[in-house]
Amino acid sequence: MTWDLTPLFSSVTEAEEFLKQAVFRAKEFEKKYKNRLYTLSPDEFLEVLREYEDIWENIGRSLTYIYLIFATDTSKGNLLAKFQEIATKAEEHLVWFELEFIHLPLDKQQRFIDNSGVYKYYLIHLQEEAPFRLSEKEEKILMKKVLTSSSAFSRLFDETINRIKFFYEGKYLTEEEVLSKLYSPDRNTRKKAQVSLTLGLKPHQDLLAYIYNQVKKDYKIDNVDIRGYETPEDARHLANRVSKKSVDALVNTVNENTFLVADYYDVKRKLLGYDKLFDYDRYAPIKLTNKTTEISFEEAKELVLNAFKRFSNTFYVIAKKAFDERWIDVYPNQNKRGGAFSHSATPKAHPYVLLNYTNQRRDVFTLAHELGHAIHQYLAREVGYLNQDTPLTTAETASIFAEMLLFEEIKSSLSKEELVEVYASKLEDIFATLFRQIVFTNFERRVHEKGELSKEEYNQIWMQENEKMFKGSVVLTKNYEIWWSYIPHFIHSPFYCYAYSYAQLLVFSLYKLYKDGFENFEEKYIEFLTQGGSIPPKKQFKELFGLDIEDEEFWEKGMDVVKEMVKEFKGIANDIN
Repeated sequence: MTWDLTPLFSSVTEAEEFLKQAVFRAKEFEKKYKNRLYTLSPDEFLEVLREYEDIWENIGRSLTYIYLIFATDTSKGNLLAKFQEIATKAEEHLVWFELEFIHLPLDKQQRFIDNSGVYKYYLIHLQEEAPFRLSEKEEKILMKKVLTSSSAFSRLFDETINRIKFFYEGKYLTEEEVLSKLYSPDRNTRKKAQVSLTLGLKPHQDLLAYIYNQVKKDYKIDNVDIRGYETPEDARHLANRVSKKSVDALVNTVNENTFLVADYYDVKRKLLGYDKLFDYDRYAPIKLTNKTTEISFEEAKELVLNAFKRFSNTFYVIAKKAFDERWIDVYPNQNKRGGAFSHSATPKAHPYVLLNYTNQRRDVFTLAHELGHAIHQYLAREVGYLNQDTPLTTAETASIFAEMLLFEEIKSSLSKEELVEVYASKLEDIFATLFRQIVFTNFERRVHEKGELSKEEYNQIWMQENEKMFKGSVVLTKNYEIWWSYIPHFIHSPFYCYAYSYAQLLVFSLYKLYKDGFENFEEKYIEFLTQGGSIPPKKQFKELFGLDIEDEEFWEKGMDVVKEMVKEFKGIANDIN
């Protein structure tokens, strides 16, 4: 099964001509309307806004097409670069629009907002960003400067990490290859992989610490010194459309419940028969049966569709369309990029899902996860191109919810031994998304408060924050202290990581409402997904579900789901013993 890209374009030539037409339209748009927004009536402004959106959608449609081609054949990077260069020419003629709107008199802005319909919160969000936006000339300077500052250090980080070869049993492995060995059932393999990763990173510690120091410094200069944010992380919260208060409530709730991590790993240590669990044992698979866990794609398809249908016919119908209309590229292939994603494309097409399916149970959950994204993206087409993309904090809502639906679907068909294996895998995924990402956030908050740090100071803070999570249930060795240095989010997207935890616990809060029989849950949940990014998360949750995401009690409801899963896991494990 491979993609049918014809809903986007029939050929690269057609896509390129379409993108060049978008450049022409952007130039004409600038000539016609720049420095004239103040003369428009609210109805005229709404028409201009729709034209602006349409140009952006056309750019996005062309870039989506070429990116999907690149994703299945990464040797075509030059083609992707060519399209990105053309798109940049169009974008340069559109950058003025948002800046001109936020510099209009406030009463004029308000009249436009009152008449903007579905674009209301898009414009309000521009107002919220206004105190931190600069003049058009200054914004263009910063756009150019980024190529030789944070972007340059990000590139240096990527090139450095990608050049490192990790020596393992007489061969040199890539980072991804050596990390995959930490999931081996053989303890000696895992230990050697841990040593290999550490020895590969160690010679580059000075450079990696220097890169991080420069990224921190540049991030502070841009956001605090130039744009005027109070703290470096505030820019991320505004982009995510959440308050620092709600982020703090999340972080506090997660930090107060790290005992769940220790409880789980104590049980895992006993199941594995170890006296101590070391950092290289964290992902050791628990295998209590000899039964094969291979699941064909057709079997996975049936499992996921059944799970979705049990919850909502809307979920089922959209997922079935994805299978029937070839929204999904399923199997690994030469030059195909790794991992998985769902690309929202544009409202005039449909989402596209990339998998690298290898018949493992984990792949079935990945299928459910990405189809959850696709359902969310497909429903959000109704609010248009400018509104369809959600902030990071709610982007994982349908995907994680879909995984939970699948988890419920398969539980009843498994033996207790198989259940332990599935629960362990699921809980470790949750811990990686929930607790580990808050460890990353705690680490970032501490290092961004300080000036330039030595590699030893980074190591020390990293170990302290990780030890708070494991509480002695996992022994962190000396080798583990430098593992902060290969985490790309610290370099590419400061303060990005909490969004994973935010989404995970937010979904669990919703899932608990569903399991508790919240009135008209399906209808309200579908409405929530259909709103896309057109309404801020705080308003969505308050109006649809009566929940306050700035209250720690909200986050505790989500944590209750994790507590229940750990309790069930411990109970099944005790029954076996």
